[in-house]
Amino acid sequence: MRKLFRKIHLWLSVPLGLVITLICFSGATLVFEKEITEALNPQLYQVESKGRQPLPLDRLAAQVAATLPDSVELTGITVSTDAGRPYQANLSKPRRASLMVDQYSGQVLGRTERPAFFAKMFGLHRWLLDSPSQGGPSVGKIVVGISTILFVLALITGIVVWWPRTRRALKPALTVTARHGWRRFWHSLHTAGGMYALVLLLAMGLTGLTWSFGWYRTGFYALFGVSQPAQSGHGEGAKGGGKPGEKGEGRRGGKPGEKGERRAEGEKADRKGRPGDEGREEALRGEKGKGRRGGKPDGVKGERRSEGEKADRKGRPGGPEGAEGEKPQADFTRWQQVLDQLKRENPHYEQITVQAGKASVVNSHYGNTRASDRYEYDEATGAITERTPYAKAEAAQKMRGWIFAVHTGAFGGLTTRVLFCLAALLGVTLPLTGYYLWFKRLAGRRRRR
Repeated sequence: MRKLFRKIHLWLSVPLGLVITLICFSGATLVFEKEITEALNPQLYQVESKGRQPLPLDRLAAQVAATLPDSVELTGITVSTDAGRPYQANLSKPRRASLMVDQYSGQVLGRTERPAFFAKMFGLHRWLLDSPSQGGPSVGKIVVGISTILFVLALITGIVVWWPRTRRALKPALTVTARHGWRRFWHSLHTAGGMYALVLLLAMGLTGLTWSFGWYRTGFYALFGVSQPAQSGHGEGAKGGGKPGEKGEGRRGGKPGEKGERRAEGEKADRKGRPGDEGREEALRGEKGKGRRGGKPDGVKGERRSEGEKADRKGRPGGPEGAEGEKPQADFTRWQQVLDQLKRENPHYEQITVQAGKASVVNSHYGNTRASDRYEYDEATGAITERTPYAKAEAAQKMRGWIFAVHTGAFGGLTTRVLFCLAALLGVTLPLTGYYLWFKRLAGRRRRR
């Protein structure tokens, strides 16, 4: 029986082992993308807060809105509990576009952009760089999904191959040793290392497949007794289980490349000020022209508003469209009032997002890092009219958040993220050490012959 499982384990691993190596490596690099990105761009994610008071949210929102081109609207502002972190101004387009704003001076610090390296790593992790956004189905996405299935099966068969025959053999089977030559070292790294990372690799693989195949996602939800919505967003920022400040139902409609579920997915990190999807930079440049001048984004050529026009729009929130077809500006009047009330009600909040008629609060004690309480308020009076705590959110929304939290290891904070990163790096070595042992075995057979 063990010999049969060894053959199954081998032939499940050989065809797409190198693909698994690329998936695990790119996944490991994405675990700390947010921290690395912010460390490399302190001017964008840090402001001096000592002895300063933030501007009222309604005034700040009006100032930011006045810098935007006519085709782009300010949809909300996300406030962090960290006084030294800028506010995040969320825009109507492109998808998940946002600006970081100094809440003390009102200066627009710049756009949130995913660095090119992490954009490539994400594209490699999800689609082998064959992004669905390029048009048509993604062959890379299918290859990643099939490789993940084979990897999961190889891990399960590997348990049978590894299982010690006696209790005394258990300790050597879990020891990585370099005292008996390189071949023994690579063998012990493959077997013992695989066992140490087994549970976490299975968790990553089984949750990751929900973004690859619709049939698998349906079965995965059903396994936990959850009915999947017709258009479900499986990724960061799903509504009700996502980070506030992200626009759209079910995170732009769910999974890229699937019918009714188009979105540019930004998978390996949570949304607390995280840079957005690959391709967003180009789209935002298309909206704003050639970049920023003086800390404020340029408008589309020919659409720069005069100061009088800006003042007129700020003075007539929600008013009718102008003679040139400008969209009416949102009414920010009650945003500060709503923010103050939510801060009083949620003293341990992690971040609060206020938008037109709605607000959401993320509290840091949830294992589901996408968990948030939702609110609706009367824009005329600022009174909260409806509360939807996370505990009462739909099961599918909770499931989306938990899938992401488990896949990335974010559910347990820094400790689990470090463990998941190490497990992914061990996953990188498994196909490589497996190939090495296989070639050595083939070479030994030739010598004996």
